[in-house]
Amino acid sequence: MADKSFTTSDVSSHKDDANGYWLIVEDGVYDVTNFLEEHPGGSKILKRFAGKNATKAFWKYHNESVLEKYGGKYKIGTVKEAPKL
Repeated sequence: MADKSFTTSDVSSHKDDANGYWLIVEDGVYDVTNFLEEHPGGSKILKRFAGKNATKAFWKYHNESVLEKYGGKYKIGTVKEAPKL
């Protein structure tokens, strides 16, 4: 994981094919662009939350082990300000 900080505005601009797909879980910023087709729930759900805080939705369907298993591979930094849930 990079020690880079992003604002929610930075993340919000990454929600399409041209800019990639980023989302927030807790205080982490994840680039899920290369995970879209691998996601068991399909790419549609990741695209719906791209550019946004996906924390509530993530914890609704996943447990800590999922974040531990995949988080390190896709985490690119953290959010500077407290994310909105």
